[in-house]
This record gives sequence, structure tokens and C-alpha cells, in this order.
Amino acid sequence: MRSIAAKLFATLAIATSLATVAVGQASADPNILPTLPAAQDIVGVGSKNTQLVLDQLSADYNSFLGAGSTLPHLYSWDATDPTGGGSTTIANTKTGSASNIPRLNGSSAGTNALAFSFTNTTVDFARSSKYTGGEPTGLSLVWFAKDGLAWAGSKTGNAPANLTTADLKGIYAGTILNWNQITDIPGYVGPNATIKAYLPPTTSDTRSFFLTAINGGVTPLIPGATIITGPEEDEGTNAVFSDPNVIFPYSAAHYIGQLNGHKTTTDDIGNLSIRSVNGTSPLTGTTSTLNPAFTASAYGRRVYNVFRTSEYNGTTTQSTALLAIFGSTGWICSNATATADLKSYGFQVLPPAACGTITTT
Repeated sequence: MRSIAAKLFATLAIATSLATVAVGQASADPNILPTLPAAQDIVGVGSKNTQLVLDQLSADYNSFLGAGSTLPHLYSWDATDPTGGGSTTIANTKTGSASNIPRLNGSSAGTNALAFSFTNTTVDFARSSKYTGGEPTGLSLVWFAKDGLAWAGSKTGNAPANLTTADLKGIYAGTILNWNQITDIPGYVGPNATIKAYLPPTTSDTRSFFLTAINGGVTPLIPGATIITGPEEDEGTNAVFSDPNVIFPYSAAHYIGQLNGHKTTTDDIGNLSIRSVNGTSPLTGTTSTLNPAFTASAYGRRVYNVFRTSEYNGTTTQSTALLAIFGSTGWICSNATATADLKSYGFQVLPPAACGTITTT
């Protein structure tokens, strides 16, 4: 996971427009920083879907505070070890925190840790890309952007440019096994080739949202026996994706961010390209921005930061900082640099009346 320390970004210009957002990964894992975040700092964990944009937002917010500021700074730990070492624990999230906590990969892992496992001496917020209504009580989900979840296929493979919801449901239920069974796409004649359908790990928000969307939007589809689980979400570089018959759920925002240079050797598009659903492309034109028609469909998803309601509405120094960063008039919702960050990482910017909207459990 990455935290964002302003001093690591002296060579990066603060983004004031989409063109000025720094390209590449924005941060280093706090474990390798000279010092841990301070006890009063705001520290987050959780969803992989929004970790990179939170890295960038953290870097720019800390720069916004300025050198020598005594106000709480912002840090966001990645869902998996970014060093490539495969570590499954975090020694300390900040000064005085619980020790050797598990790396919290996914919305549910983050919100459950926030609600049940740790106090604000260890975790202050959780990144989340889903709301089910079944979250633990006592939490506030604060909406800050929108994403669209589509699917991807091999750039030179056999998948069509578009699939319907019925096609996707059939593929992932295991009733459509061959491309020649796809008969509802005008102009497409599928070859006699077995579809290789993949899903991210079971902890993935992308997985659960996708399976719910293709199953009518209420409960997740139970994948068929032929579906393969394993590749990390939104990473097309896995060797399995060299197969011309692959299909894989993919965040349109993350895809755009990768197009904009926010990637690593593993966190990249690789051999995949994103495709349409029900005839609607997740992207608009050559500008590679999220298509509002797509995000308005069943495949659009809100992304949140989640807090303990008592702390979000509190009067402590940390509570004041939470509102100053995440609130409806806070830095993320009102600052031009934050807006540029969201766009550069592919997310749809919310109108002022929507950004910072709270859903309380």
C-alpha cells in the first residue's frame, strides 16, 4: 500500500489541470519512509479500485498544507504490497498504531476493520467502491467520484467489441462457453473457440459489483464451474491474458488512468482492451474520459471514503481534518488540484451538490 508524503514529491508539480497531473505512481509505501505518519494524521486502507487516486490526492493535499504545517496530513495504504515483496502485513500504519496488522484488500476488509478491529490510533478511513446497505452500523460513506465497470478482452482476440448483459451473464454462469454461441451482436460471427472467462480474487470489489450488475443488480451471480479466479483486478499484464479468448471485468476509470500513464510494470493494460456493454462504450471519443451514459447505467458505481460517524461529526483535531479534506466543501470536493487528480485517474467528477454526500449506516 502506498502512503503519500509531500517531501517525496518535491520534483512533481502540483496539478492544476488534467495536463499537469504527474504521470506514474504517486507514492511510496509508508513502511519505507524515514518516519511513520504522526499519530494525529489521517490514515486510510481498503479498496484497490481507488488506492492510486487517493495516493495522488494525499500527495497533493500534503503539499497544499505546506512545509512545516502542524495540521493532520493524509496517507493511504495500498491494498497489496507495492514493493513486490509480497508482504501481507503492515508493521505500523502510524505512530502508536496496532502492530503487524493485515493488509486490508477490498472495501469490506477496510470497512470491517474500521468498524470492528481498530480505533483512530490505527485507521481513520476506508476506501470503498461499493454500498450494499449491509455495512456495519455507525459508519458514514462519503461519496467523492464515480466509476464505470465494464469488461475487457484480448486486443487481437476473438471477443466482440460489445456484449449484452445477457451475454455476460451467460458467460459467467457457464451457459455460454463458446464464442459461436454469441448470436445477438449485429455483424459478429463468433469463431468456434472456448471462452476463457476470468474473475479477480473473491475479496475484490470489482468482482462482487460486476457479478451483481450482470445478475440484475440485486445479488451477485454465482459463477459457473468453468470460471477462473485469480488475476488481480484491473491489471492486464498477467500472462493468462495473452490468450485470444479471454474476458475479464475492468474498471473504466482505472483503464483511463493507465492510459494517462498511472501504471507500473504489472499495473497496466497489457494485452487487454476495454469493451462496450449493451452497445454503450465506457469511454468517450478520443479523449478517453468516462462516458456519462455508461456511468448512468447499471454499470456505473459510486466510490466512497468511509468514516466512523461519531468521528466524522466530532470536534477533535482529527474530526476537523476529516471535514476539511473529505466534506462537501472540503479540499477534495472544492480544490482545482483535486479535480484534476480525479480526472487524470479516470474518475467522473461530481457536481458540487453531490460531492461529499453522506450515506449513514
